[in-house]
Amino acid sequence: MAPPLLILRDIALTFGATPLLTSAELQVMEGDRLALVGRNGSGKSTLLKIAAGIVEPDGGERFLQPGRTVRYLPQEPDLSGFATVLDYASAELTAGDDPYRAQYLLEVLGLTGKEDPARLSGGEARRAALARTLAPEPDILLLDEPTNHLDLPAIEWLEGELSSLKSAIVMISHDRRFLQNLSRATVWIDRGISRRLDKGFAHFEEWRDEVFEQEERDQQRLAQKIRREEHWMTYGVTARRKRNMRRVRELADLRAQQRNHRGPQGTVTMAASEAETSGKLVIEARSISKDYGGGPVVKEFSTRIQRGDRIGFVGRNGAGKTTLLRMLTGELAPDSGSVRLGANLEMVTLDQKRERLNPQDTLAEVLTGGRGDTVIFGNESKHVMSYMKDFLFQPEQARTPVGVLSGGERGRLMLARALARPSNLLVLDEPTNDLDLETLDLLQEMLGDYQGTVLLVSHDRDFLDRVATSVIVSEDGGRWQEYAGGYSDMVAQRGEGVTARKVEKSAPKRDAKPQGNGGPPAAKANGRAKLSFTQQHLLKTLPETIDKLGKSLEKLQAEMADPQLYNRDPSKFARLSREISEKQQALDEAEEQWLELELLNEG
Repeated sequence: MAPPLLILRDIALTFGATPLLTSAELQVMEGDRLALVGRNGSGKSTLLKIAAGIVEPDGGERFLQPGRTVRYLPQEPDLSGFATVLDYASAELTAGDDPYRAQYLLEVLGLTGKEDPARLSGGEARRAALARTLAPEPDILLLDEPTNHLDLPAIEWLEGELSSLKSAIVMISHDRRFLQNLSRATVWIDRGISRRLDKGFAHFEEWRDEVFEQEERDQQRLAQKIRREEHWMTYGVTARRKRNMRRVRELADLRAQQRNHRGPQGTVTMAASEAETSGKLVIEARSISKDYGGGPVVKEFSTRIQRGDRIGFVGRNGAGKTTLLRMLTGELAPDSGSVRLGANLEMVTLDQKRERLNPQDTLAEVLTGGRGDTVIFGNESKHVMSYMKDFLFQPEQARTPVGVLSGGERGRLMLARALARPSNLLVLDEPTNDLDLETLDLLQEMLGDYQGTVLLVSHDRDFLDRVATSVIVSEDGGRWQEYAGGYSDMVAQRGEGVTARKVEKSAPKRDAKPQGNGGPPAAKANGRAKLSFTQQHLLKTLPETIDKLGKSLEKLQAEMADPQLYNRDPSKFARLSREISEKQQALDEAEEQWLELELLNEG
C-alpha cells in the first residue's frame, strides 16, 4: 500500500481559554474522497487550514510527502493585488499545467476573467477562488464549503469535475447530496477529537447516533460504579487504611471522570411562532409576467398556493427566482397578469444575503428589536438569554456586534429572529446557507410541523426533497413550471435537473497555440455544437495529452530495448514493463475519447 500523502497527528489548538482541538487526526491517501463533518464551531475549517499549512497548531505533527502539492479553497478568499480575475485564477499554475484551464473554469462558473477583483460580489469572489484552486489539479484538494454561492447547475457540474480528478479531496460542506455523491470516507470532528469512518457520508448519521448511544451507556455505567463506591465508603468495613485510601483515590478519579466528560454539543431548540390560521387560499397568480428589458424573466405564469403547501423554487442564478417570489408575495407588481393574496396572512421573510442585519447591532438587540431583555414568542415572553441558548449562543455573546459573527452564527441569528415573529406564511430565501447539518435537520423538522405555508428558494437538493410538497422550476424564455414532490421527483418527471445558462460566446482568443499538434478546431460559433463545457475542454486538451503520452511511451520502450536489461536489473525491467503497459492503456483510452468527442462535435 502506498504511504499517506498527508498526515496530521495529535493536533491540539486552543483559542482563548477553550480548547478547540485536543487530539485531532487526519490521514489523506492517494485518491481519497473525505467528508470532514462536525457542528459549527467544532474546528473543521481550522483543521483544514492546519492541513494546508496556513495555521500552526499548539501541538501535534503535520507531515506532507515531499514533492506533493496541496491547494486550499478558503471560505473568504483574498483577491487583492491582482489586476483581473484571470490573473488571480492563473497565479498558481506551473509550467506543467494546462495554461487555459483557469479560463475554462472561470467561464463554466459564470465569469469572463476580465472582471476587476475589487468589484466582485462575495459569491463571484468564491467562484473565482474555486477556479484558482481547481486549475492546477494538485495531489490534494482541501475544499471549505465549495458549493456556497453556486447554483444547482454549477453544483452538479462541480460534482462531475471533482469525480473526474485524480487528486485526493478533503471537503467540508453543508450540502448532504454533494457529500453523499462524492465521499468515500468520513472524518468527524467532535469535542476536540476526530473519528474516522471508512464509509461515505451516507452512513455518517447512523454511525454518529451509535457513538452517542454508546457514550450514554458508558456514562450510566460510570454513575452506577460511583454510587457503589460511595455506598462502600459510607457503610463498608474499614479494616485496612491503605486499602481504604486507594478506594478513596479511585472514587475521586471516577468523580473527576464524570465531571470532565463533555457530552455532545448542544442542539438548537427550534419552533416557529405561529399566527392565527390563514384562509385556505394563500396566493393565486394568473398569467403574471415580468420583463426588465432583456427578455422575459417571468412569462404568463399561473399558480394557486393553498394553506399548508411548501413550495420550492429552483433555477440557475439569474433565472428570476427572487423576482417571481416578490411578485407572488405582493412586494413587486407584475407587468401583466394579477396576484391575489388570501385573507389573514402574516408573512415573515428570511433574507438570503443577511442584508437586513445591522452589523453594529448586538445579538440581543437583534432578537429583542432593541426593546428590553425579552423576546415575544407567540403569546409568551422569553428572556433573551434563554432564547439565545435555544440557538446555541452563549450568554456572554449577548452584547457581541453582529458584524463579528461567523456565517453560521449569522444564519442561526436570522432564523432565531424570523421564527420568533408570529406568521402563517414563511418566505425563506436560501435558509440553508452556512448552517451545520444538525441545524438543517431541526429546521426541516420544524417546517414539517409548521401549520402555515412555506415558500422556499434553495439550491440544496436534499433539503428540497425533505421539505417541499411541490417544486416550481425555471424553464427557458421566462417560463416556469410546477412539479409535484421534491427535487428528485421533479427530475424524474422532467427528465433532467436545472440546466445552466447557454454560453453564447466563443472560446477566448489565444496568442499562441498549445504545444503538440496545434489542438482541435474551435467550437462551432453557429450554436450547433453538441458538447458540454467539460467535453469542449477535453477536446481542446486531449491532443496535447496524447502527444505527451506517446513521447513518454517511446522513451520507456527505448530503455526496454536493451537486451541485457533483465540480467543486469530485473527490478527495473519489471518496473518498465508495468509503466509501458499503463502508458499504453492511457494512450489508447485518450485516443478513443478524442475520437468520440470529435465525431460528436462534427455530428
